Amino acid sequence: MIGILRLTHDLSDAELLACLECDDSSFVEELHAAAREACAQQYGKVVFIRGLIEFTNICKNDCYYCGIRRSNSKVDRYRLSKEDVLDCCTRGHAMGFRTFVLQGGEDGQLTDAFMCDLVSEIHRRFDDCAITLSIGERSRESYQRLYDAGAQRYLLRHETATAEHYARLHPKALMLKHRMNCLQDLKEIGYQVGCGLMVGSPFQTCEHLVRDLRYIKELQPHMVGIGPFIPHHDTPFRDYPAGSTDMTLKLLSLVRLLVPGVLLPATTALGTALGDGRERGVLAGANVVMPNLSPLNVREKYSLYDNKLCTGDETAEQLEKLRERFAGIGYQVAVSRGDSLLTKNSN
Repeated sequence: MIGILRLTHDLSDAELLACLECDDSSFVEELHAAAREACAQQYGKVVFIRGLIEFTNICKNDCYYCGIRRSNSKVDRYRLSKEDVLDCCTRGHAMGFRTFVLQGGEDGQLTDAFMCDLVSEIHRRFDDCAITLSIGERSRESYQRLYDAGAQRYLLRHETATAEHYARLHPKALMLKHRMNCLQDLKEIGYQVGCGLMVGSPFQTCEHLVRDLRYIKELQPHMVGIGPFIPHHDTPFRDYPAGSTDMTLKLLSLVRLLVPGVLLPATTALGTALGDGRERGVLAGANVVMPNLSPLNVREKYSLYDNKLCTGDETAEQLEKLRERFAGIGYQVAVSRGDSLLTKNSN
């Protein structure tokens, strides 16, 4: 099956299910090796860095798995000012970052006026940098305004491509159809689009993961974020087990082979679950990492799940150590914008 996947970049649903259910070590090693080779053919043995700025942990939504959900009264809420965000960008630019990822909850104060002003100012000051937003579901008109202001990329995890499963992870007000419509709007506007999912989220089955892979193949996103589910102690899913890191690595490899030109992060969640999770992710076909540029005094407040890495080698201040860790497995960290090969418009 791996040979067919390498040649055609596709498998039947039954074959994808067989890949997910196969725990034979030689098969898994061959799968990871094929994904590494596919990534190297597309991008070389390079890991792209993005400067992550978690600029608000205020959220109107009540997703059952999320530590900053609206109903969690124990969260110490914050919102960075425009100048705070610009200071993060200034510091990151001096360190070599050429992509900034502004991530936050669905904060009602993130109006189009506020966000367009912020994005346009970042674009004006750092015109050699790409601007990525990850601020949830908005109207098509809002996405267009932000794009016109200078945002080029948008990350919006679909979480699961199965409506029934989505409904078990979210309140009734949130619907998978709307989430997918948002992703389609973003693509049509011209963004480089990222979707993604948690591996091992409550009630998830391998059949659900097959539907996720099929959706990713059909959507052809520019980036896919995949990390293991890690419970947060102040959510309804506090007692559910964490997702499998082995399955996470397998999903990374399968996505790389299904969509060879995709940008594929070795996520913070994977690094939290495994001490060498970033390296193992890259060896499974990933090629992006997102060190944290957020101010030190707010990093622990952006707690989506328990024990989230926020002060170690994954942070921007430890970028040189990160370079050394990837050099140890034969990869170099790139300082370019690292645009996806799936877009004709490099913006």
